[in-house]
Amino acid sequence: MRQQFSTCLRRAAATIAAACLLAPAAFAAEPLQLADNAPQSYTVQKGDTLWAISGRFLRDPWRWPEIWGLNRDQIKNPHWIYPGDVVVLDHLGPGGAPHLSIARGTVRLSPSTRVESLDASAIPSIPVGDIQPYLTRALVTSEPGLPNSGEIVAGRDRSRVVRGQNDRVYAVGLDPKAGDTWLIYRPGKALVSPDTRDVLGFENRYIGTAHVERYADVSTLTITQSVEEVFIGDRLVPVPRETLINYVPHAPDKDIHGRIIASYHNESELGRGAVVTIDKGQADGVELGDVMAVYHGVPPIKDPRPNTSTPQLLRYLDQTTYFTPDHYLQVPEERTGLMFVFRTFDRVSYALLVNTTDPVVVGDAFRKP
Repeated sequence: MRQQFSTCLRRAAATIAAACLLAPAAFAAEPLQLADNAPQSYTVQKGDTLWAISGRFLRDPWRWPEIWGLNRDQIKNPHWIYPGDVVVLDHLGPGGAPHLSIARGTVRLSPSTRVESLDASAIPSIPVGDIQPYLTRALVTSEPGLPNSGEIVAGRDRSRVVRGQNDRVYAVGLDPKAGDTWLIYRPGKALVSPDTRDVLGFENRYIGTAHVERYADVSTLTITQSVEEVFIGDRLVPVPRETLINYVPHAPDKDIHGRIIASYHNESELGRGAVVTIDKGQADGVELGDVMAVYHGVPPIKDPRPNTSTPQLLRYLDQTTYFTPDHYLQVPEERTGLMFVFRTFDRVSYALLVNTTDPVVVGDAFRKP
């Protein structure tokens, strides 16, 4: 998977250069450090992402809003960047602080006539193909199951127990206004905080997709895709409207500490490109585009140096025997990667591992980079 990420930037009448010069600094932090061999300019190419472009200029790509001078509103509703635009590195202000601006490139049109939305050519925030399944299929609810959703009550061939792709099924509780495409779910695992043991939500497992052939009190559907066998009693939910991830990658406004509580495919070790579930959500201030640093705990190390501790009496076995307890050294957590939050629920969120130096495992901690 490409280590590339970007934002959907909305075109405004004024150029980004003017907007950036007028916008106040969004973050107060250590001085920005340019990447080694940072170019003076870069022409945006089709397929680029904001993360990749920022990595050309910055050692810490998540500090992209600072070098542009974006404020909070611009992070949530930024301008558009298009292929052909030229990103220019300037050195402005006291001490020559680095700053990026944009110069619009010249778009050459072929002689043929085309009608195409300008937004269609804009750089997406994250490659849609990388996370599309998680934008529409991942579903977390506050209560177990989906009691008010549609339900598969029978299959066309009543003698069969399981169904799959191209099979016809019958369902109740479908609203014709919700469209013809429905997602099939089965109640999944509870998402539990490893620290407080509170249940943060219930993850519903995606089973497949079905198309409605006929709406009625008992509607007829054809299973168009299945990743597992479909059973009687599985639930149906209309396909949600896809949400564009148009936030600039950025560090959270406040300190957020949490843990990775699950991997989407239950892998034991995770690397770049894996999707993880974290124990913080909208209620905790997590928002789309937040970049978090991942840390792995290191077990205490037995101190090999001579032990100068006072010997202790072995009270419960022998009243005359003394021993010297081992001394252990506590090792700080080690940073093992970065992750990008792309979907949030009330108390949990989904994030994509965008950079890893060591395997990431469930239980690893995360916090503001």
